[in-house]
Amino acid sequence: MAIDDLLDEHEQGERVRSWLRKNGAGLIGGVVVGLGLILGGQWWQKQQLSHAAEAGRRYDAVVKGVEAGKLDDAAKAMQELSAAKAAGIYVDLAALDLAKAQVTAGKNDEAIKTLRNIQADGALKRVVDQRLAKLLIDGNQGAEADKLLAGYDDGISLEIRGDAAQAQGQRDAARDLYTKALAQVAVGAPQRALLEVKLTDAGGTVPEPAEQI
Repeated sequence: MAIDDLLDEHEQGERVRSWLRKNGAGLIGGVVVGLGLILGGQWWQKQQLSHAAEAGRRYDAVVKGVEAGKLDDAAKAMQELSAAKAAGIYVDLAALDLAKAQVTAGKNDEAIKTLRNIQADGALKRVVDQRLAKLLIDGNQGAEADKLLAGYDDGISLEIRGDAAQAQGQRDAARDLYTKALAQVAVGAPQRALLEVKLTDAGGTVPEPAEQI
């Protein structure tokens, strides 16, 4: 090999070593950061799966307690589920199951507390508020029940508000609410017959189907 070639190779080698001395730390740091992001992402996914699995187990504990009639155990499991990470919808579903069992057992005050603790959104919140309103009416808290459902205009909410008004002796308001609720119920629907009875008891007249809006 010619001496010129050896010098060229030596010069190229020096350039490479010089570049590495200047940029090597940054290059290594970039590799470390990249690996950290990959490993961190994998760790996060494993953590999420672990949290979800744990929430599922605690949800099962609530359901088993409810099914066995051990409501105190179910309530304790409910508290643990509420504190669990990534519990999500598990908390709302478990609370609804627990509240229903508490009502069946005649523990309305406990059911009210359970429902009040549910932090639901959208359609599920409406269901929770409707169930809570019914219990409030049973507990002679019709005004609070009416206030709770004041923002809803669906047939079920209007009917429950009518129940609240009737419970407070507000027959005019009850008739108006029952009439509005009835207008949203199809002829022949199972719930229509009871709603018609409520309207009649409030001193109202059931309109003919053709007269409904």
